[in-house]
Amino acid sequence: MKSRGIFPIFKGSLVIALLGLAACGETAPILSGSGGGSGGSAERKSVSAFSQFPDIPIPSGTKINVDKTLVFGTKPWYGQLALSSSSNANQLFDFYRENLPQYGWQEVTAVRAPTSILTYATAERVLAIAIQSATLTGSDVTVTVSPRGQPQPQSVPGAAPAPGAVQIAPVQRLNQ
Repeated sequence: MKSRGIFPIFKGSLVIALLGLAACGETAPILSGSGGGSGGSAERKSVSAFSQFPDIPIPSGTKINVDKTLVFGTKPWYGQLALSSSSNANQLFDFYRENLPQYGWQEVTAVRAPTSILTYATAERVLAIAIQSATLTGSDVTVTVSPRGQPQPQSVPGAAPAPGAVQIAPVQRLNQ
């Protein structure tokens, strides 16, 4: 009999715990301005979340998808930033092309397509932005920032291989 009394309590606790987890949103707002609102706790968290990415323009109406974001470091930061925006994909494409140079990024390539890709670089880092229309409205944006690799010298015929380079022996045919 006691187990019957415990089961409804356990079941109720489980439902409350699941509702609590569901209340933890998948997105957090990011402000594109410097704040200046009421200064509430939620607003301060929004500003601090955005302040970690001072070298990336963020359009208004954009939220960070915490579940799909993985970022390391702060100055500079590297990783993948997942955003949900209320803007459509074409607006975002134009926004980033117009604003990224003001943040020190130089365009490498840009392709407007169902999944648009923008690639930018600085002396130390490479930035790739993928923009897709969301299922219902708005767009999903993935911003990936990585360290810029060092260019590898190209081999010159007859020159000694670079230190640490892997040498592949020529293929020899066997007479059959």
